Amino acid sequence: MSTAREAAGTVVMAVACWAACLPAVQAQANTERHGAGAVALAPRGTDAAVPAAPMRTAEMLKRAAPTNQWFSTLIFNRDPEPIYAQPLSVRPVQAGLEVALPQKLIVPTERRDVEVQYPHAQPVLVQPTAFKPWPARLAKQGDWSIDIAMGDGPDTLTATVAHGSPYVSFNVPRGDLALALPGGATRLPWATDARVLVLQSAGRTFMFFGPTGVEWQTTAPDRWLAKLPAGKGYLTAAAAPDAEPASLALLARHAWSVIDDTRVSWRSNVTAGDVTAHYEVKTRLLEGTDNGPLLALYPHHWHGNPSLTGKLGPAYATIRGPLKLLAASSFSVSRPWTGFVPMWPKVQGARADELADLLKTDQRNARRMMLEIGNGPYWQGKGLQRIAKLMDVAEQQGDTEGAAKLMKLMQDRIESWWSGESRKTYFHHDKQALGTVVAYPEEYFSVVQMNDHHFHYGYWIRTAAEIALRDPAWAADDKWGAMTKLLIADIATAERGRADFPFLRNFDVYEGHSWASGLGMGPHGNNQESSSEAINAWAGLVLWGEVSGNTALRDLGMYLFTTEVDAISHYWFDIHKLTLPPEYKHPEVSMVFGSRLAHNTWWTDEPRQIKGINLLPITTASTYLAVDPAYIPRSLASLPGDMAVFAQRGKRADPPDIWQDIFAKYLALSNPDKALTEWTRWGSFELGDTRSHALHWMLSLQAMGQPDLTVRADTPLFAVFRKPDGRATYLAYNASARPIQVRFSDGQTLAVPPRSLARSPQP
Repeated sequence: MSTAREAAGTVVMAVACWAACLPAVQAQANTERHGAGAVALAPRGTDAAVPAAPMRTAEMLKRAAPTNQWFSTLIFNRDPEPIYAQPLSVRPVQAGLEVALPQKLIVPTERRDVEVQYPHAQPVLVQPTAFKPWPARLAKQGDWSIDIAMGDGPDTLTATVAHGSPYVSFNVPRGDLALALPGGATRLPWATDARVLVLQSAGRTFMFFGPTGVEWQTTAPDRWLAKLPAGKGYLTAAAAPDAEPASLALLARHAWSVIDDTRVSWRSNVTAGDVTAHYEVKTRLLEGTDNGPLLALYPHHWHGNPSLTGKLGPAYATIRGPLKLLAASSFSVSRPWTGFVPMWPKVQGARADELADLLKTDQRNARRMMLEIGNGPYWQGKGLQRIAKLMDVAEQQGDTEGAAKLMKLMQDRIESWWSGESRKTYFHHDKQALGTVVAYPEEYFSVVQMNDHHFHYGYWIRTAAEIALRDPAWAADDKWGAMTKLLIADIATAERGRADFPFLRNFDVYEGHSWASGLGMGPHGNNQESSSEAINAWAGLVLWGEVSGNTALRDLGMYLFTTEVDAISHYWFDIHKLTLPPEYKHPEVSMVFGSRLAHNTWWTDEPRQIKGINLLPITTASTYLAVDPAYIPRSLASLPGDMAVFAQRGKRADPPDIWQDIFAKYLALSNPDKALTEWTRWGSFELGDTRSHALHWMLSLQAMGQPDLTVRADTPLFAVFRKPDGRATYLAYNASARPIQVRFSDGQTLAVPPRSLARSPQP
């Protein structure tokens, strides 16, 4: 009897074990290993899946979906929003493709300021007469050009649209193309070429270029027909920057060399300390003489670019400032690599004891500070980097035991997320719908709208790189390096046409900055708010590439970093006074859209956070904010007036000194003595930072001086600071296992031991 009971008990236990172990077995079957980590291959439970992007041709469906781009609205929506190519905008509609030349609109706001908009308005509609061109799909993608296919089967209208192109080229398999203008149109004479139709409508000058034998017919001032000869189903539409004969002649000379593909390449010359981006357009000639393409260059392309001297023509007035025409198939932009180091050295002096006291308090609270508000990938990433920067301070100030505890705290937290074992916090690799990695619990629509991946993952990558500087074994591919690489691949895959991840998901190579919205929703196009968090991500790429020996990734990070810094200077801060119209009174733009500039945030219109969102996180990689030191106090001087208007509207900041540490650290780049007097030790602090790091930052700048961004070095991880009396401090970090000798462009040299920070002169 006892044997029977034992046998029965064994069966019961086996069944119970099978039932208990089934979720673990299923979880293992639905995961994918990456070194010591794992990602889920499907969302768990009721967690949302990524959206579908069905509006792509069969060929494009084989590739990862290009989310977070200037044209991403096209791939997600059967009825897409306007697409802002600059200087033109387009919008697929059921009748055809609208082509517009946006013009400035100043819009007063409830904040008693104005927004600048360049909406898609007064378009020309180009439509085939022989078939219905619907729906619209993405048919081809260059680096800054796209083909839109409109229709089904062989009856498809194809349109090529590109950043910086004054043209949209059309191909139609049969029939003619009709032109519907926004109002009464006046035809301008063009006696030299019967293939050209010039119309003025709604204050804009449109040009249309057809094949030899085209007949232009009209039934009303706003209705024209391009009767196309058999076998020549092409037409190019353009909008001119002005009605000057020379401008119209320039557009006509290049209209039959249409864009076929666009490609950017980059070269980071570490020895010379510069980064060069090369932009090249491939064209196909429709007929006649090949005069090459005509490109509209943004301010960050042409400003201060000696290679373009004397080569630029008329300019378009756009939301990005003057876009100047260049008759060429390629151009290059070189920028200095101004460098950064992962941490700053020990500070000494009268306030070192105060810093030590703050370090004790912050270290006691470190576990709580690692996750204070949200529990998803954004706030966890911020918390991790927050502790990494606290670790820097503890380490440099000589508290090696405390620094080791902080690093263990970060490692344990990252491993709990990346292990794949948690039911609450995990990463999911989508291989079917889009080709992406998303994390749960979702924050800020990072899954269902694919928002902000570079913001979120930038914090994780930067933290992993900081750990790898101290513990290379932890970052090996068979440990946690493979998971780091997976997040890097999601935001910064450098190969084109892959099925798992798209080319540079968030980065717009022609506009020179990132986009945050995955779907590009809304009438104003895509947008980006926190330009500084984008820079944080690219700094993480540079660090990870350097510590892992991946020079290609490091060079990519340098290209993304320098290009986005240049775009920020132009389109967020307008340091060179080239892009913002006189009606816009704020010193910075906080939200950049395809067709809108706003001084606001997504979550509040409180002025301190509006300004601070494009500063944080302020780390050792933030010295780019000092490219114009005089701009810093000018920017901060606007806060009291903005706060007064905010109060007059019956609102108040909570707390009143919110993010005071961010503004003190920002001011320290220009005037560290004043920053230290304005900083309040127990005042408000931003939850991606600590009081210890803020004080260490300001005391460091007080001791070393302002960043000197004119000096270069033959290593990527360096920084130079200069006091008002001319005395300089040189820093360099060596991430390799061998000693290096760093040479600075002003003649200074610095020996740097392996995996160490070196300083000259020693304090």
